[in-house]
Amino acid sequence: MPAQEVESIFAAILDRAKALDPANARNWFERLTVLHFDGGALSIACPDEATAQFLRDNCKTSFTRAAQQITGHLVTVGFSACAAGKTAYPRGHGECELKLHPDYTFENFVVGPSNRLAHASCVAVSQSPGNTYNPLFLYGSSGLGKTHLLHAVCYLSRQNFDGGIIQLLSCEQFVNRFIKAIEEGNLLGFQSQFRTVDMLVIDDIQFLREREQSQEEFFHTFNALYNDGKQIILSADSPPAEIPSLEARLISRFNWGLVARIDPPSYETRVAIVQKKAHLRGLSISQEIAEYVARQLHANIRELEGALTTIYALSITTGEPISIELAQTALEGQIRLAARHISITDIVEVVTRHFDIRLGDLHGKKRSQSIALPRQICMYLARSLTGHSLEEIGGHLGGRDHTTVMHACSKIGGARESDPKMRALLDELTRQITQSPQVQRKN
Repeated sequence: MPAQEVESIFAAILDRAKALDPANARNWFERLTVLHFDGGALSIACPDEATAQFLRDNCKTSFTRAAQQITGHLVTVGFSACAAGKTAYPRGHGECELKLHPDYTFENFVVGPSNRLAHASCVAVSQSPGNTYNPLFLYGSSGLGKTHLLHAVCYLSRQNFDGGIIQLLSCEQFVNRFIKAIEEGNLLGFQSQFRTVDMLVIDDIQFLREREQSQEEFFHTFNALYNDGKQIILSADSPPAEIPSLEARLISRFNWGLVARIDPPSYETRVAIVQKKAHLRGLSISQEIAEYVARQLHANIRELEGALTTIYALSITTGEPISIELAQTALEGQIRLAARHISITDIVEVVTRHFDIRLGDLHGKKRSQSIALPRQICMYLARSLTGHSLEEIGGHLGGRDHTTVMHACSKIGGARESDPKMRALLDELTRQITQSPQVQRKN
């Protein structure tokens, strides 16, 4: 196939992939090139491994569907981090699992009064790990940019100190690997993996609470790294002293370095965030639209990102250019929902009434389908409609573990995508919850 024809087909595939999955559309899609396209296989070259990993994790389905729709043939799609036939980022020993989000860099982080200290401390640590602030502890509510900063630190540290060993993972991953090491009788391997790194970065460290053995292991890991002058960076939803059931010796060590809080962004910062996020997605929006979104939505950054996705999706669906009128239409439901103060109790009342079950059954240990499904729907709706953490949701529903809530959200979310009846049910329950008299009175 002539090169010019391949380029034309690939450009059409990119446009279709963006339309199929507006949430994951990015302006850097334009930097993707065709590495190989023959025999029903499309190999796409990416500028770096982080980009390739993002596409593998989030966009493989949309790119495959787009390629098949454009060509009219069965096509498999693969992504490779290539530059002149070489891997863009050579990996150091022990760094094979470092997965960084291509959007989460310091260049893409909007600095404002609410996060200035956290941002400055992360930049400082990236330039001199182990010497400036150690440990560095970031805390704030969900969706305010903690994970973004953790990834940005790893990006810049890797560039500044090529070959340094970095481990970035969630607290849940740390605990699960520890449990697996115990089951396999490989504690020495686990300890070697985490106590010999140059930088250990753990997100959502609050999930160590009530895990005594994991806290013991992390205590010794912390000491080993700290004594060797290695950098430790942690994030949580609250300051160390307010994490429940956390050992005093860990609280003390978390406070040894710098504890930096991230607050919800101000109006001016939200406007800048909307503009930055729009640019990342290749969207051209006016200052008027950015200010409108920032005025209406202010809980966290994820709300702002969701608003842009909704606006873009409506624009693609209707074929209309993005205007203030289109933005108002697109966000009408989201703004109405954000204005309401929905509690887990509101959700439970609607779900139990719909399924004609007792509250005690929902909180109990019964696992029959007639009880388990409503319970999982409660968890999914609580995650979607409230700002509660996984553990808080589990606590409201009979003291379930956060992994149980994660499983329920994944299961119901998948059913929503594949089953029109489930989608209709969830939409109806959401309507009842948001329009219930209890919610109305709170406003």
